[in-house]
Amino acid sequence: MDLDDLMPAKKPGGGAAIGENLSTLSVAELEHRIKDLEAEIDRVRLELDRKKQHEAAARSLFKS
Repeated sequence: MDLDDLMPAKKPGGGAAIGENLSTLSVAELEHRIKDLEAEIDRVRLELDRKKQHEAAARSLFKS
């Protein structure tokens, strides 16, 4: 039996899944996961800001 047979298979794409079991991840994998999640939070906040600006612009058009 190979060591690969004992280790759980990693998902393709390497994306972090919310609620995923973290006990099988190494320190380096956990640190990488944090960086990925922080980048995703930044991306979501940017999109949220864009949508809020769009809503504000639309509201100002109909506010007379």
